[in-house]
Amino acid sequence: MTANPDASPPSAPAVQHGPTLDARTRLRLGRQLEALYEPVLDEVLDPRLAELLRQLESDQRQLQGG
Repeated sequence: MTANPDASPPSAPAVQHGPTLDARTRLRLGRQLEALYEPVLDEVLDPRLAELLRQLESDQRQLQGG
C-alpha cells in the first residue's frame, strides 16, 4: 500500500506534560546550576564579542526605529 503524498499529516496530540519537579528539587537544582555557572559569569567578556554585541544592539535599535 502506498501513502498518499497529498494527504495531510495526522494531527499532533494535545500538549504532553513530562515529569514535574517539586519546589524543593527545583530550588536545589537552581542552586547547583548557579554554583556551576558562577565562574563563567565572573569571566571577562572577550572584547571582540563585546563589540559584536554592541553592533547587534545598535542594528536592532535602528530596525525598531529608535
